[in-house]
Amino acid sequence: MSLKVNPLEIPDVKIITTARYSDARGYFTETYNRRSFLDAGITADFVQDNQSLSVSEGTVRGLHFQAPPYAQAKLVRVIQGAILDVAVDVRRGSSTYGKWVSARLTAEGGEQIFVPRGFLHGFATLAPDTVVAYKVDNLYDPASDGSVVWNDPDLQINWMTDPTAAVVSDKDSAAQRFADFVSPF
Repeated sequence: MSLKVNPLEIPDVKIITTARYSDARGYFTETYNRRSFLDAGITADFVQDNQSLSVSEGTVRGLHFQAPPYAQAKLVRVIQGAILDVAVDVRRGSSTYGKWVSARLTAEGGEQIFVPRGFLHGFATLAPDTVVAYKVDNLYDPASDGSVVWNDPDLQINWMTDPTAAVVSDKDSAAQRFADFVSPF
């Protein structure tokens, strides 16, 4: 497996691109190979795959986390459409605590983002009918589920979408402010 790994401004968050082999039929790509990821220094042992469909452009999902001991690292990719993926560092003692990074992921480009444990995570769709798939390295636990409001003024995240037209769940709209967030990481 040919794997290209590029760290973002917060180096623990990485963009991963795998080789695509194209011909007249289309393309083939190996999106995950444990050995290749281990060789690249990504040691997460993925145990669950998730997938979402967001019908409307401008749908925002996040900023979510799972508290320890159910914290989750994520490997996110777009199957159809495009997203802006966002990760916020909430690791206590980190020099980048409260800072965020983002990356545009598209089905056409095949990019993936690795978000380690200790980050808030979310995304905004940049195209209608966007399908996102992601692997996590720990099972979902409802009692460990948490979130920070996606448009928190202290974080000042540029979601590349009109905030007045964003499609957001009631749960995400009612999430806590970052100023009130006590990191479990």
